[in-house]
Amino acid sequence: MQFNIMEFKIRELNTNDWETLKKWWDWWPKWQAPPKDLLPLDGTGGFILEKGLVPVVAGFVYLTNSNTAILEWLVSNPEYREDDRGEAIDTFIVRTEEILKQMGFKYMFSIVQHKRLIETHKKLGWSADAKPSYELIKTL
Repeated sequence: MQFNIMEFKIRELNTNDWETLKKWWDWWPKWQAPPKDLLPLDGTGGFILEKGLVPVVAGFVYLTNSNTAILEWLVSNPEYREDDRGEAIDTFIVRTEEILKQMGFKYMFSIVQHKRLIETHKKLGWSADAKPSYELIKTL
């Protein structure tokens, strides 16, 4: 699998990205932005992939006290309809894997519902459990 990574840049999220990500989540049917304080580093603990100055896809990374990092809350720009949209999502996941490996993590974990995103992960070498799980969240 070959990626044209030179076209895409990945960077850490910052506080200025929150409103953009919130709009993306709210645009997608049946999706809702998670509470900011549910996300790592209050909504800045993750990465965003850009093509030029256009943000394309973002996600959050929970760093654990084990060899595992958790990639969650992936969201993409609903207005980005270029032919390389799928490649951008692939590139985001692969670059995040590389960054976390460089940080010393050995495993990545993710919870995915969207069928196309599940297939993307499988294509990139992720294992998928045959039995679906449920996300359970409780506000304390």
